[in-house]
Amino acid sequence: MLPPMGVDLFDVERLHLVEVAAPPLSPEDESAADRVWGRAVQANPTLFDGPVVACAGLERTGPRTVSLSWVRVTYRHYALRRVPGAAALPSLFVNVVQPTHYGRVLVVRMSPFTAAPGRWQLPGGSVEPPQGGEALDEAALGGQAARELAEEMGIATAPGTLRLWAVTRGENSSVGLTYLAPALPESALREGLAAAAGAERAQGREPELDEIALVRSPDELAGLVGPHADYLEPVVRRYTRTPLRRDG
Repeated sequence: MLPPMGVDLFDVERLHLVEVAAPPLSPEDESAADRVWGRAVQANPTLFDGPVVACAGLERTGPRTVSLSWVRVTYRHYALRRVPGAAALPSLFVNVVQPTHYGRVLVVRMSPFTAAPGRWQLPGGSVEPPQGGEALDEAALGGQAARELAEEMGIATAPGTLRLWAVTRGENSSVGLTYLAPALPESALREGLAAAAGAERAQGREPELDEIALVRSPDELAGLVGPHADYLEPVVRRYTRTPLRRDG
């Protein structure tokens, strides 16, 4: 598998966040997006038009510091990517580099019913907008990353133990905020996944993940059959080449 092209990876430790207004859409683009979204829901009824955060701008403002402007949208907004001539804002997501005590990195495979069936990626998900007067700041984003790790992998990690480690910008200019977690034994990861899957099935839902792998190099990552998130190879490469890793 060739490494993905056009993925930017920034060494970032601090974020400055600013909410801005969503750009207006023409009635024609709104109608076209509704049609595209409707067809997508017919093909996959599990899709949900919930609130998410899109990225309106990303700018480096200092050493290991970036300024990120964000907008409140719903998942339907990204249907604009399939509307000729329309412009969709880049998506914004968090994910987590979860190492083991022996220097491997956890990667996960999405279940068949998800929006990215069979894709290998890091644990994570779309950023959700704050509610009830809360702020979207560094602490809130770390909390969302910790929540994704708990929901998908059954790993309870205090948000304060995650640290922002990198920012990626890839397909559709989507921006990923990558956090580094403390190392855990392999057994804890496998037990956590089993517990998370069991909890989902007990609620009558299918788990988001159907497989995990532990890799120690980009070459091992390339051996995983199926599509890979575009940011995955650059992140794994950077982690496995970092001299001072937090391996426990």
